[in-house]
Formats: sequence, structure tokens, C-alpha cells
Amino acid sequence: MQETTLNVKRLMKMNARDTVAVALRPVNAGEELEIDGVKVTARQDIPQGHKIALTAIKTDENIMKYGSPIGHAIADIEAGDWVHTHNVKTNLAGEEEYEYKPELHPVVYPRRNLTFQGYRRKNGKVGIRNDLFIIPTVGCVNGIAEQMIQEFKASHPDLGGFDNLTVLKHPYGCSQLGDDHKMTRSILLDAVNHPNAGGVLVFGLGCENNIVSEFRSILGDYDESRVKFLVAQEVGNEVEAGLTLLDELYEAAKDDVREPVPLSELNIGLKCGGSDGFSGITANPLLGAFSDFIISQGGTSVLTEVPEMFGAEKVLMARAESREVFEDIVSLINNFKQYFLSYGEPVYENPSPGNKAGGISTLEDKSLGCTQKAGSSPVVDVLQYGVKLRKKGLSLLQAPGNDLVAASALAASDCQLVLFTTGRGTPFGSFVPTVKVATNNELYAKKGHWMDFNAGPLLEQPMEKVLEEFIDYIIRVASGEKTRNEQNEVRELAIFKTGVTL
Repeated sequence: MQETTLNVKRLMKMNARDTVAVALRPVNAGEELEIDGVKVTARQDIPQGHKIALTAIKTDENIMKYGSPIGHAIADIEAGDWVHTHNVKTNLAGEEEYEYKPELHPVVYPRRNLTFQGYRRKNGKVGIRNDLFIIPTVGCVNGIAEQMIQEFKASHPDLGGFDNLTVLKHPYGCSQLGDDHKMTRSILLDAVNHPNAGGVLVFGLGCENNIVSEFRSILGDYDESRVKFLVAQEVGNEVEAGLTLLDELYEAAKDDVREPVPLSELNIGLKCGGSDGFSGITANPLLGAFSDFIISQGGTSVLTEVPEMFGAEKVLMARAESREVFEDIVSLINNFKQYFLSYGEPVYENPSPGNKAGGISTLEDKSLGCTQKAGSSPVVDVLQYGVKLRKKGLSLLQAPGNDLVAASALAASDCQLVLFTTGRGTPFGSFVPTVKVATNNELYAKKGHWMDFNAGPLLEQPMEKVLEEFIDYIIRVASGEKTRNEQNEVRELAIFKTGVTL
């Protein structure tokens, strides 16, 4: 990323090959600008975060940003023109043939003896929270589970050894077939086994197809003092029975303490939503730098949102550490394209209206900015939806772009926290701490009760300085400092659904 030398920093150009630059502030028609020795006069008003042409671009000619095409011109564009959806169209179509051409240039940071205060589990995993989960096997009992939590809170105002109490509410667990049933069960099993869980009550109704006895039989090894089971139809007063089990979990967790843990034990989920024209300039590169840093410390990061890899997938494929991983990335991309096509839907129905309002014109524009969250490290593994992490380093995870579904998938894969960049703002949080990183100063000032960290200063400050501040903040979060979603009691679970409902 290179910055303009413009005296008021009106523009930013991401790569020497680019034919457009991004307006860092609103630009008025007739305003004369200069970047990298090129002078250009704005021919229209250009909103903040949107693109201006640095040179003439003919109809059907590619428009370059991040050093790659983000689409082609659908009309002649003059230097100084506003470049957006009215004169740009995606180059993307259906499936593609890919060739393995490895190009690895990882940024490696010095190893540092940094630690956070975490919870070591009996199975060797490490949590950054000691949370109490009630996990319904079926949506029918969501309301009763919430009643249990409220009564438990009333009788345990100090929460004992727990950091948060959460019902992982969802509408599924019954009337599902095939992959939908499997995906619901996999995500709920993952949540039971999550390292942030200090205690879990698995709560079923009794007549659902995600029946508790079968769920328990495939759970694998678990700590019986930390995981309890209840079927509402098998007891008299299910709330009283549930409170008894929650008290047992309370007793098991009340003396849990944090201990120093190396950063190599951190698993970081990478996510963006409500992106704007600054996402690929500030917040996503910050996450990319942090991803490279945490991997350099022996840790793990995970990138998902497969539809928002479309248009930038070749960048990720070139970073596959082996041909086997390359083939897995190809399958990840093409299988998700087939998912769209099997429903007769366009593969590239993206960006969203909010993305466009923020300055993103095409899916390539969005994807090339989105994938910067993954830094420069090699891709070591590709995970199917609902599968837990298997390797240290950078993994790709199968999940859609939907914020709640993708963040839940990251959490289920054993990420102890999710880093979420946004230029438009969102209040949501997954069932693990969800760090909201603002792409611009205005959003951070306006929605400080939603946002956790401001990447806006990257427009004025070097990456090294902001990265150090971010590292310090993430260590504090991993050690117990609550994120905004935790403070606001917003913790969600959303499960991917692809099939019919009975």
C-alpha cells in the first residue's frame, strides 16, 4: 500500500499499476488533485471512499485497483471522472480453470515472548473466556432456555467463575433433512466443544430429529463436570431441573483462574461486513498485518466468506503451500459457485447496496479488498463448514458471506475471537468475542458504542504504530477485557441452511 504525497491527502493509490485512486475525503467537481506526480481535475463530485480515474479508460478496457482488474468500463471514462457502478461492470462469469502458480512472499515478524491470560482446558485447548452456554438441540426450547438463564442470573449476580451466560438460540434441530440436519448438528457439537466454554447445558425437547441421546453419543470425549444434558419432556419442571444442572456447572467453574498463555495458542477469525471504500485501505490491511504477526508467533488465523473470494481467488491460490492445498482451494471456490448456480441464482450478485454506497463497485473490487485480511502468509489448509482447525497458520473455511453465518462458522471452528472490519457499522456479535474494527474515523466517532478499534488513523499514521496498538488491544481482549458486543449483551449463533424444511 502506498500513500499519496498530496498535501491534504485527498487520494490514495493502492498499486503503481492502478488507473484509479480512492478519495480519502469528499472531492468537489473542478477540484485539482495530484498523486504520484499525476495531476487530475475532478469532473464530478466524488464521495469519500469512491474512485476517481487517473487516466482515460476506453469502453471494455480493464479498470485497475490493487494492481488487478476490478472490472471493465462500460462507457468511455475520462481522467477525473467518478468511477463507479454507472460506468463499471464485473469481468466475472461462471466457473474457471485454474493453474497452480505458487507465489509466496510472506511477511514474517520477529518472534516475541508475548502472552495473554487464558483458561487451559483438560483437553489441552485454551479459552479466552469462561462462558456458560445453554445449547438447545432444537429451536422449540429457546424460550425456556432463556427463562433458565434469567433465573440463574438472578440467583447468581456475580456469575461465579463465568464471564458470560449465553443461550445459543437457533430455529433448527427438527424438520431438517440431509446436509441441513448434519450442519446444524455439527455446529452445535462444535459449540459444546469450544475452548471458550467453561460450562455447557445441552437442552432438548425430546421429539426432535436432533435428539439429545444421539447428539450425546457422537459428541466424543467430554468433561462430564462441564457438560450436562436435559430433555424437557423427560422431567416434570424443566426449568427447575435445568437450574439444578446450571448450579452444578457453577460449582465446577467457580474456582477457574486465568494463567499466562503464549500467543501461539490464539486462533483468530477474520471477517468483514458493511464494507466501504476504506475497507481495503485501512481495516482489512490492519487485520492482514495482524494475521501475519500472529502466525509469526506460532498462532492461527482463518479466512472465510467464500463468495467474497470470487475475483481474488487466484491471489489465494498462488499462496497455497502445496499442490494439494491449491486443489482444495479450487474445489472450495467452484463448489460454492455451483451452490449459487444450482438454485438458478447469479454467482456475482454482490456487492450489497451498503457496499456500493460506501464506494465498492464490483465483486472484484470488494474481494480484492476483503482478502487483504489474510495478509501474506501461505494457506496451509482448507476446512469444510463445521470442521475444526487442524493446522497452525492460515486456513480457509467454507462459509457464505452472510455476517452472522460466517462469524458463527469461524467461532465453531475453534476461533476464540473474531475480528470484524466494517465501514458502515453493525452491532452484532458472534458467540465468541467479536472485535469490531472501524475503517474510518467518522464511523468510530458516531458508533463508538458498537465499535472496538479505529483503523482510520492508518490514513495518517504508519502501519507499524497502529499494529502495535492493535496487538496490545487484542492481548487485553484475550485476557478478559470485554468487547462491545459482550458489553451490549449481543451474542448470536446463525447456522447455514441449504435445503428444504419439512
